[in-house]
Amino acid sequence: MMRPNDFTVPEVEDFDCPHAQFARLRGHCPVAWSNDLGGFWAVTRHADACEVLENWELFTTTVQNVVPPVATTQRRPPLHLDPPDNIPYRNAILRFLSPSRLKAWEPRVEQMVARFLDPWIANGGGDICAGFSFQLPIALLAEFFNLAPDQAERIRVVGAAFNMALQRQDMPELRARSDELYGIAEALIADRIAHPRDPDTDPTANLLAVRVDGEPLAHDLILGALRQFLLVGIIAPTTFIGSMAVHLARHPDHHKDLRADPSRVNDATEELLRLYTPYRGFARTARQDTDLGGKTIKAGEAVAIVFTSANRDEAVFDDPHEYKLDRPARDLLTFGRGPHMCPGAPLARLLLQEVLRQLTAKTRDLTLTGDIEMTRWPEYGPLSVPLKVTPV
Repeated sequence: MMRPNDFTVPEVEDFDCPHAQFARLRGHCPVAWSNDLGGFWAVTRHADACEVLENWELFTTTVQNVVPPVATTQRRPPLHLDPPDNIPYRNAILRFLSPSRLKAWEPRVEQMVARFLDPWIANGGGDICAGFSFQLPIALLAEFFNLAPDQAERIRVVGAAFNMALQRQDMPELRARSDELYGIAEALIADRIAHPRDPDTDPTANLLAVRVDGEPLAHDLILGALRQFLLVGIIAPTTFIGSMAVHLARHPDHHKDLRADPSRVNDATEELLRLYTPYRGFARTARQDTDLGGKTIKAGEAVAIVFTSANRDEAVFDDPHEYKLDRPARDLLTFGRGPHMCPGAPLARLLLQEVLRQLTAKTRDLTLTGDIEMTRWPEYGPLSVPLKVTPV
């Protein structure tokens, strides 16, 4: 017997309606059940989200880690493993994101953003997602993993098809595209075995070199980890850059202020990450019956941590729907918390800050010229934002 619905997942959404729905839920039903997308609890308040994220002993990531459930094949570390099993995979990426290494990335990211943004501006704009934001993360991913150009292009094409299948909930297509991504990861591993590289300069070679109690990581888990890393860095930046552009188009005064004072770009990036958090469907599964937010969650039930809602929680953020650069603190959950906090967050922030810096410095205004096409669960953000651009 199905539970009564506390809320329904809309078939079609616009840019603002998810925030309105989550505000209602935070006010009267902060831990809410939906029979949609396979059935799940939505955790909408900041404190409850932190409880789920930090209490991995009670809320495991090994069963279902996203709503709707899309894992159709094998485990993909580190997301699919609880501590301590996830740690070697996280550390293998984190060693490439130390402060000194990030400093070295700054000029590369600056050049990369300009390479894709300048032609888009010169053409007078267009769809910023198709024309810019989907191209950029692929280029960064290719450099980070030392991919050949043909590998990067294949990931771009397959990643786009995977995302469209996810939005349509076309499960056969989703499985097929997921298998293609596994094939790309398998070829990358085979290349590094046949042509060894320095583990200190190549993330894949580093994964192959990791030893736990003297033993290498299992091949299938290295494969799953690479599959995870190759896709997760594509979708979120694409949609979030679209959200940034929508905000600037709606608030030309904010655009003008950042062009006049680029020292505020980092603060603005954090505030925009709070307002337009691109993930709302990362999930855990309760190991046993437990109470949360006044509701009893049964063992085996999926719990979605709605980052998009938690970052607008009135209990944590004054005037949560307003853009404020002078907030005394931003206790953001954009990149998660606890043992599964996104290891790529430092590089993602660097990329997004540079995008906002160049976008506001090189344009006088952005004007929406058509409808915004939105993603669906588990993402939040645009798939398409048609814009007219006035260059500086």
